[in-house]
Amino acid sequence: MMPLYINMLICSLENMQSKAHFASTLLFIYRLQHISLSSLIIWNCIAFSNESDNKMMEDVSNVSVFTLSGLNETTENRYIIFAWTTLWYLLILLCNFTVIFAIALDRGLHEPMYLFLCNLCVNALYGTAAFYPKFLYDLLSPLHVISYVGCMIQIFVIYTSVMCDLSTLTIMAYDRYVAICKPLEYHSRMTNQKVMKCILFCWTAPFFCMAVVVFLTTRLTLCGSNIGKLYCETWAVAKLACSSTTVNNVVGQIIIVIYFGHAVMIVSSYVKLIKTCRISKEGRHKFMQTCLPHLIALFNVAVALLFDVFYSRYGSASLPQSLRNFLALDFLFIPPILNPLIYGLQLTRIRRYVLGLCFKNNVGLT
Repeated sequence: MMPLYINMLICSLENMQSKAHFASTLLFIYRLQHISLSSLIIWNCIAFSNESDNKMMEDVSNVSVFTLSGLNETTENRYIIFAWTTLWYLLILLCNFTVIFAIALDRGLHEPMYLFLCNLCVNALYGTAAFYPKFLYDLLSPLHVISYVGCMIQIFVIYTSVMCDLSTLTIMAYDRYVAICKPLEYHSRMTNQKVMKCILFCWTAPFFCMAVVVFLTTRLTLCGSNIGKLYCETWAVAKLACSSTTVNNVVGQIIIVIYFGHAVMIVSSYVKLIKTCRISKEGRHKFMQTCLPHLIALFNVAVALLFDVFYSRYGSASLPQSLRNFLALDFLFIPPILNPLIYGLQLTRIRRYVLGLCFKNNVGLT
């Protein structure tokens, strides 16, 4: 239907044919304008919608802070937990620094097995530094948050420490295998240069693996910021993603298989060790003195890490929060204190050196 002013203009024309021709032309122009106006409105609506969606996705993906909700149900006992955790962390520092200084100061302990043990203690200090200070701060803070960058750093440090633990224990198993099964070849195989290469491998391989994992994690578009744990963890962040996590899953599974393959290598070396040590009484004594602490440390790390991996990926939210926290923190609480204690108490040379230092200081004071 045409507007009234166009009808009046047509009626003023005298020729009927002119009227018809002029009317059809005006009607075409009017409809063309109407369609163009409608198209413009629709186009503006689509553009506005796309702009809104892009802005929304940008807001979603720009997560700058994560909330750690693992402490939500333990706020009533936080001061007691803070006191015990502080004591535990101080004990971890004391035990690991004691073993490190004992090995560093006594030239008689500059042997492959003790250098690997020193590396294990340094790694424990490195890994726990990414968790305990932040955890203690959160216990006293009403807000349990961590920045995006801080979260990525925490993931990197904690999991490079775990991988370094497994690599060091694997090399220690090889060291014990050569020392007991092939004692005549020990000094030719375990040279200072080879020991340094092994220690370097223990650090570089985990750093490379976790650099890849963290890079893939930073590429994810996140739809949330709530992490249901006491610390940042790769799979917990990946669960918040709106985009596909297939690549992250595949890379994560490959790394898990590689590092649990270390445990298979350790077990195979210890099968040969046990067969060799059964023959003589001296061999059994060597096994009990140096290999048993190593087996305890390996079992502790492997079980704690298995708990963390399976809980993170397949854990049920119906479990009590305290149990979920224990499963998540086992590998951060037990191995850092157990390793220096069992080696410090079991290995005679370290025990004698530490006790000698203590008694020497006591005599000096009296």
